[in-house]
Amino acid sequence: MPERYWVETLGCPKNQVDSDKLTGTLISEGMEAAARPQDADLVVVNTCAFIEAAREESIEVILALAGTRRPGARLVVTGCLAERAGAELAEALPEVDQVAGFGVSVTLGSKPSAIPSFDLLNLPRPKSDVPWAYVKVAEGCDRTCGFCAIPSFRGPQRSRTEASILAEVEALDVAEIVLVAQDLASYGRDVGRKGAIIGLVEAVAARVARTRLLYLYPSELDDRLVDCILATGVPYFDLSLQHASKPLLRRMRRWGDGDRFLGRIAHIRTLDSTAAFRSSFIVGYPGETEEDHDLLLRFVEEADLDWAGFFAYSKEDGTHAAQLDGAVDASLMAERMLELSEMQDRITAQRRNDLVGDVVEVLVDEPGVGRSHREAPEIDGIIAVPTDLPAGGFAKVTITGAAGPDLEAA
Repeated sequence: MPERYWVETLGCPKNQVDSDKLTGTLISEGMEAAARPQDADLVVVNTCAFIEAAREESIEVILALAGTRRPGARLVVTGCLAERAGAELAEALPEVDQVAGFGVSVTLGSKPSAIPSFDLLNLPRPKSDVPWAYVKVAEGCDRTCGFCAIPSFRGPQRSRTEASILAEVEALDVAEIVLVAQDLASYGRDVGRKGAIIGLVEAVAARVARTRLLYLYPSELDDRLVDCILATGVPYFDLSLQHASKPLLRRMRRWGDGDRFLGRIAHIRTLDSTAAFRSSFIVGYPGETEEDHDLLLRFVEEADLDWAGFFAYSKEDGTHAAQLDGAVDASLMAERMLELSEMQDRITAQRRNDLVGDVVEVLVDEPGVGRSHREAPEIDGIIAVPTDLPAGGFAKVTITGAAGPDLEAA
């Protein structure tokens, strides 16, 4: 009987791509997917280590799976936490059989199973069980954002070849491709191909019905890239803004300010009134004042974003911010988070309610669940559609109701 595996994925869509590659490797070695982690011969946890909360969740999941695995099964930890703190993790968790960064061989009995490195990212992936898929176009990052430790354990940016990406897109054979990277718009810059993201998006869009981009650094969103995104028919802009206060953004080692961001958003809306916007913001970064917080509140209200996430600042060893003064008290950070989240929830609910009566085209992910161009998979709301619409297809529906982030359609 073939040995069985279970892969548990934590963190962002980029980690999901890594897990898909790992799964493809294990399948190529003759293993089969287990129905439950308790049935697996090999249990792999692909961890996240971006902030403290993510590391805590990773450890909780590792311990939970260690307690439920069957006798004789091996437990392997990989991903960002393994890359960032492998030795410490191995020492602290004797329940784990191996802590392996990508590119390290994992032994299952007498048989080695390779966890893919970046060089193996072009391995075949299993067919998606939904009509969309993430595709990672690069690994690592060349930015020096004050709060982020990713470059310290993922390394500098390393772009894949366009040919390898397009081959993967064609093999996946899905209706929607979601392009991801730590710094997506800088794709190709590390190999002297500044602006290569334009040609890549055009090539992907020629092969699939929907092409969506996640994680755009705001300074890279020039007119050419805006026009390119609009031309795909998916006017969805995921902008990593982080704050609106110019002084605080400089302390973050980030570009821009609220006025620049508002101007860019307004310009895009003049080009396409249906454009959807998502962003993320850090609350409580060292030195954040009440004036900074009030400015961010005003920005969120005026920007009128479809979606926004707010994250409490997490002090990360080895980052520029870890050395800064002006720490914000945890209770004050929580108050600011709540105020911002409540405001954005109202904005999102109103923007969703404004769609009632509109006719939109949805991709049906599964019976009864669809998404228009406004909803990225897994992170935004969904549209409840008639259950007789076939999964994997597109359909025109009329929005009949709204409930917070979700919509209903007939």
